[in-house]
Amino acid sequence: MPDAPARPDHPPSWYAASLPPSALRAPLQGATRADVAVLGAGYTGLTAALALAEKGYRVTVLEAARVGWGASGRNGGQALAGYGCDLRVLEARLGAADARLLFDFSRDGLRMLKERIARHRIDCHWRDGHANVAIRPRQQRALRADTERMAQRYDYPLQWWDRAQLQRQLASERYLGAQYDPAGGHLHPLAYAQGLARAAEAAGVVVHEQSPVTRLQHGPRPVLHTAWGRVDADFAVLAGNALLRGIAPELETRMMPVGTWIGATPPLGAERAHALIRNDMAVADVNWALDYFRLSHDHRLLFGGQASYSALPPPGLRTAMLRRMRRVFPQLADVGLNHLWGGCIDITRNRAPHWGRLAPNVYFAQGFCGHGVASTGLAGEVIAAAIAGQAQRLDVFERIGHRRFPGGPALRMPLLVAAMSWYKLRDRLW
Repeated sequence: MPDAPARPDHPPSWYAASLPPSALRAPLQGATRADVAVLGAGYTGLTAALALAEKGYRVTVLEAARVGWGASGRNGGQALAGYGCDLRVLEARLGAADARLLFDFSRDGLRMLKERIARHRIDCHWRDGHANVAIRPRQQRALRADTERMAQRYDYPLQWWDRAQLQRQLASERYLGAQYDPAGGHLHPLAYAQGLARAAEAAGVVVHEQSPVTRLQHGPRPVLHTAWGRVDADFAVLAGNALLRGIAPELETRMMPVGTWIGATPPLGAERAHALIRNDMAVADVNWALDYFRLSHDHRLLFGGQASYSALPPPGLRTAMLRRMRRVFPQLADVGLNHLWGGCIDITRNRAPHWGRLAPNVYFAQGFCGHGVASTGLAGEVIAAAIAGQAQRLDVFERIGHRRFPGGPALRMPLLVAAMSWYKLRDRLW
């Protein structure tokens, strides 16, 4: 049997640079058996594996590269309740009662994230607080109305901050108001992924890195094949999201990869950093192609945005990111970016979560739409419960329904780029 080829460590990012190198988990060699085989060692796959192991299942996880290689190790680190879509999308699809049920599930997901961090002592620098901020008057009006609606229809206590109140916490003239959620927050994404993997392994999960799945074999016992081995299982879980790459074409037609990018400044020092965001909250604007930012535990500004709907780095990325950062914080005119990285997230047409079954023994979750730090863990818990015979929550998610992206393999991406260009233009003009 040939040796597995060498693969690089995590892609360059401040997240990877800020952590000590981790030992490679052995690639899969040969055939093995498990109760559950999981594709993907990101938040969804690892949370499902951990939850199943704690229920007594034997679980094997196959990761194409390293733990947290994809969006789980590169994202903006912002965690909040809800999903990537407006709740009106869920109301239209499912009715008010089930939309409320799904939102309450997302609150559980945020709570379980914090409990998981505490229970397994994952050192991922959790900080409380998240603000959605408005740039234009129409956004301000909509955000304030949404704050009231969330209290009335969803019993969710968000705070509305006018411009003066916001500026007491955020040293930027750009924003007109904020919807503040004290239950949200932010963390170090890669540190969380690695801590989650250690917790899963302590519960008995076997994780194989550098073991890309080449084929899913359906049947009474699904099989995940790699170039050097196979895992036969009673159940399979597909948690590859934007990186499935041919394993399940029926899922990939309902998902589109989108590039997103993050820069990290040099350490600013505690005083200068906290003069920017005094309460250490995470911040995101409400543009379609949004900016999002927060402070790191070593007093850097981490600034993300510049979404690329072609999944390719935009031209002049560093210059564009610096321009966007300095538009928010002109006081950082003398500060550059020490690190700049990105990668793909997955979106669905309606930005709603796409979780369910491909077969009675094959489960999947995708469509986190840039909103996955908390909801990925919820997906893992929901799938684990369904495998264990408690499928009520997954059944609600399956009823959302998802359409394919139009255009087929050749035109899907160009059509999306054209559509998103309109939303970006709207954000600029009014």
